[in-house]
Amino acid sequence: MRIFDPHIHMTSRTTDDYQRMAEAGVRAVVEPAFWLGQPRTNPGSFADYFDSLIGWEPFRAGQFGIRHHATIALNPKEANDPRCRPVLDLLPRYLAKDGVVAVGEIGYDSMTPAEDEVFAAQLALALDHDLPALVHTPHRDKARGTSRSLDVVKESGIDPGRVLLDHLNEVTVDAARDAGVWLGFSIYPDTKMSPDRMVEILRRYGPERVLVNSAADWGRSDPLLTLRTGEAMLAAGFEADAVDRVLWRNPVEFYGQSKRLDLSALPEAGATYAGNSILRGGS
Repeated sequence: MRIFDPHIHMTSRTTDDYQRMAEAGVRAVVEPAFWLGQPRTNPGSFADYFDSLIGWEPFRAGQFGIRHHATIALNPKEANDPRCRPVLDLLPRYLAKDGVVAVGEIGYDSMTPAEDEVFAAQLALALDHDLPALVHTPHRDKARGTSRSLDVVKESGIDPGRVLLDHLNEVTVDAARDAGVWLGFSIYPDTKMSPDRMVEILRRYGPERVLVNSAADWGRSDPLLTLRTGEAMLAAGFEADAVDRVLWRNPVEFYGQSKRLDLSALPEAGATYAGNSILRGGS
């Protein structure tokens, strides 16, 4: 099983996680810029973080045969802090980098006027840089937040086929699907979405335009829940082709719209790892 995790915060994970992921079949990841848990107080903190996302993390992932890309943005939570707003002026420099495949995470946390402004401004940057957009739906009042997010996407003029609406659930999937955006689901141990719930959504809607991620941030999370979802799909009777579509071909198709996705020279499925060395065919 080959896996592309389209939304995983590897900055929050250990190097051992990279090895476990590689052994489980993860061959590519996209890491979105997000809130680190500790409030940042100046744009310089963001610049250092963005530099890590496009430099250090690709190097760390590459030691285990995993291709790492990033999305760059001012996240919704910190959009409310006036000290962070100048980050918007930094973004064009980073959105021009080869390893950046979308503008994100953008969207809503508390649905404030400040978040409205920053969301719209960053969708405009996505249009200016010909990049897709990764949109974070809020964890509170999710139905209203999803509806509002879709309204802003429509007002921006961006093609909905270039928008991934993430952290969806059973309550919000219909609205997102009807709007023509890509459907993102974060699989967590206790919250958001479980492998079994994800299987039921896939039974109802099919695998088209569906992306499954582990997010795997600094809270309780598991970077192997993409694998567990694929296993649950197979156990429920899905064909291997449907699993490959959800866990590989769909994220490749979505982020491939950036024209910056580089998946060349990846190790073949079945490769195993010893330290930082790739062992072909498990030899």
